[in-house]
Amino acid sequence: MLSRYFLKMPSAVYSGKDAISQMKTIIPVHSRKVALFTDKGIENSGILEKPLAVLREMGKTVILFDQLAPEPTYDQVQAVIDEFRDCGAEYIVAIGGGSVMDTAKLASILVTDQYSVRDLLEHPEWGHKQISSLMIPTTAGTGSEATPNSIVAVPEKELKVGIVNPEMIADAVILDADMTGGLPRKIAAATGVDALAHAIECFTSKKANYFSDMLALEALDLIMNHIEDACEQPENERARMAMLIGAFYAGAAITASGTTAVHALSYPLGGKYHIPHGVANAMLLVPVLRFNRPVCSERLAAVYDRVAHQEGNLTEEKEKADWVIARIGSIVRHLDIPENVREFGVPENDLEKLVSAGMQVQRLLANNMRTVTAEDARKLYLEIL
Repeated sequence: MLSRYFLKMPSAVYSGKDAISQMKTIIPVHSRKVALFTDKGIENSGILEKPLAVLREMGKTVILFDQLAPEPTYDQVQAVIDEFRDCGAEYIVAIGGGSVMDTAKLASILVTDQYSVRDLLEHPEWGHKQISSLMIPTTAGTGSEATPNSIVAVPEKELKVGIVNPEMIADAVILDADMTGGLPRKIAAATGVDALAHAIECFTSKKANYFSDMLALEALDLIMNHIEDACEQPENERARMAMLIGAFYAGAAITASGTTAVHALSYPLGGKYHIPHGVANAMLLVPVLRFNRPVCSERLAAVYDRVAHQEGNLTEEKEKADWVIARIGSIVRHLDIPENVREFGVPENDLEKLVSAGMQVQRLLANNMRTVTAEDARKLYLEIL
């Protein structure tokens, strides 16, 4: 566990019933022109109606940016930001999933021609906050509303790359279960398991500390005990709210700690084969946990002690660790998330390319409690090929 650590979070987080109405409190009166980042799926779902009504009631001029591609490349993000820079907006609101919020966060530090998204891939520290932002997630998964991270695809590397800069942390967040209503089961499942991965990885990371442990354990309790109900019973507002809070806590845990080999090895699956991020993480989650178990059995046992409410009768550390891994595997199977890459057309002869690309993500592999060699990565990928 780290002996020195820090936690930086959004300045204000609003949650609970009708939390969306708090936009009136959050957005300054003098910010007359608001840039609203979203996507066509959100727009067509009707989810924007209530926040747009609040903004109109406040007398705001809203400039809509809804052309973002799913899991975009850095060039696609730059194109949206170039359009945004010319609109003269005084405040940013992002309503959507991870890609929408990640783009909006980059926009908040790119109201300048001094550097571009491409530049930030190599020099993330160049970015400085230029405009305030409010994040309103519509999925309970990525935790982007809490993190200093923006993930973009880099086609020439066939990877997804994280741009990490505390300046991108949102100024305010609204967690409103009404904003996740009607989410398709497939998306709710994939994004929910992404949040689960964030929490368990941060808790078993080399960078784990008292701040991240507090957040990650609460996230694991909320997510592991509500994710199936939230996906199976979309009308279950209590479960959806638990998932929103859990995903936020897991995102905040990333800020204090960091993800590990699950995310590192999943990036080539998204970057080269466009496998959805949450699905790629779900495939690798159990294999990596089994790989790490020899060095983090005690930590996994602590997860059991926190989350196994009705089944909390195990006493041996190994039994508890095994239960946690088995429970996570059962969640993935119950939610019908693919456990291998066959349906995505990933050929076995691409194994060495995957290994090479995955081993490049040393920023995250360095956090893994057990060292991951190229041979280890090869064996882990073989489990899902």
